Amino acid sequence: MHSWTQRLLAAATTAAVLLAAVCAAASALDSFHAPSVQAQAHVTKINRFHKQINGNDKVTLTFNLSANLESVFTWNTKQVFVFLTAEYENAKNSLNQISLWDYIIPDKEHANLQVEVKSKYPLIDQGASLRGKKVQLVLHWYVMPNAGAMIQDRMALSDFKLPDTYTS
Repeated sequence: MHSWTQRLLAAATTAAVLLAAVCAAASALDSFHAPSVQAQAHVTKINRFHKQINGNDKVTLTFNLSANLESVFTWNTKQVFVFLTAEYENAKNSLNQISLWDYIIPDKEHANLQVEVKSKYPLIDQGASLRGKKVQLVLHWYVMPNAGAMIQDRMALSDFKLPDTYTS
C-alpha cells in the first residue's frame, strides 16, 4: 500500500502533466490560425519639421489609422499590442524604424480601430537626412496568448514623402 503523501504526489504530478499537455495543445492550435487583418494609414498633416539644436531632424505628424484586428483573436488570446512605425533608409542604415504610436487591445470588442491622432512619439533622425525622404508606415502587432509563444506580424500600409525644407 502507498501512503497518503505518495498518493497526493502522484495526483499532483498527473495534474501538472495534463496542464502542460493542454498548454502545448493551445499553443499548437494557434500556429494553424491565419488571421486576415485589414488596415490603412495615411499622413494627414506634417505638424512640425525642424532641426534640433543637436543637429538631429525631428518631425511630428498627424495620421489616420483604420485597422480591423478582430481576426487575430482566438480563445487563447490574452491581448494584442499594436504599434505603427515609420521606416526609411539613409546612408548610415539600410533600415530605420521609429515607433510613432502604440496601443494595447484588451479584447476582440476593441479590435476595430478608427483613429485620427497626432504621433505619440516624434520621428527623430540621428543626423539631418530626413529632408525629402520617402517614409513608409508599417503596422505591427504582437499577439500575447494565455499559454504558448507570442506571435508577431506586420503589414506595410502607405508611403509619404517629407518636405525638402524645414517647416519651422
